[in-house]
Amino acid sequence: MRTTINLDDHLLAGLKQLAAKTGRTMTSIIEDAIRQAILPPKPASRKRIRLTVVDGKGLRPGVDLDDSASLLDLMDRRK
Repeated sequence: MRTTINLDDHLLAGLKQLAAKTGRTMTSIIEDAIRQAILPPKPASRKRIRLTVVDGKGLRPGVDLDDSASLLDLMDRRK
């Protein structure tokens, strides 16, 4: 969709420089800036954690450390 916007002269000059420097269009730079401003942020990627096990056998089959409900069920069954 075509639209008209009014930009500060310094902002427009910076936009033109960035477009020339990166080989992108001014439109694509403006679109990306608007997307970043209005869309929810992407969740940060988690750093993988390596767990140390004492006897070297690792997790029991079927244990999923990301599923707290099933972990609680498993621990309750052992009582």
